[in-house]
Amino acid sequence: MSVLVGKPAPDFDANAVINGNEIVSDFNISQFYENQYVVLFFYPKDFTFVCPTELHAFQEHLPAFEERNVQVIGCSTDTEFSHWAWLQTPKNKGGIQGVTYPLVADTNKTISFDYDVLAGDYITTDEDDVIIEGELVAYRGLFLIDKEGIVQHQVVNNMPLGRNVAEVLRMVDALQHVEEHGEVCPANWAKDKEAMSATHDGVAQYLASH
Repeated sequence: MSVLVGKPAPDFDANAVINGNEIVSDFNISQFYENQYVVLFFYPKDFTFVCPTELHAFQEHLPAFEERNVQVIGCSTDTEFSHWAWLQTPKNKGGIQGVTYPLVADTNKTISFDYDVLAGDYITTDEDDVIIEGELVAYRGLFLIDKEGIVQHQVVNNMPLGRNVAEVLRMVDALQHVEEHGEVCPANWAKDKEAMSATHDGVAQYLASH
């Protein structure tokens, strides 16, 4: 598994569904740089089980992300037409109607590959035949990207393990606190809590008071 933290986030041009009903082409993440942070999250499949709970959770917290100037983007290896159909399906029927942030169609699986969250393997035989082992869908990867296009945080869950959206917001708060105040955020730090200076004295003072 590649570690992309501290490196430029791989950009892409892909089809996507925006605003819950509009299919666009040549969607990319670099359009948001300089003005916004980006939370790009991958999920395995449309019309499944854990996935809609996550997509609705991100939608429910969308105002909190917007207050922090963060663009949320979802991505799976499904087509844009599958995304669109799922977005038109009511929540009580397992759909994600009401989700408004962009959903990217990684149909060629190149985005998942570039972010190293693609499950399954390509194996080339001695006869140069290509065999696929496993299903080529994305793990539950998530990447927090700053305004310069640099990955500041990443986490990858296996497919049965849903994410905690509140933790994503905590990481956004931590990044923005570091950028604004030049302090570092200790374990279990939360917004409006005490941080510390990145010095031996700062650590000592923090530990002594906790």
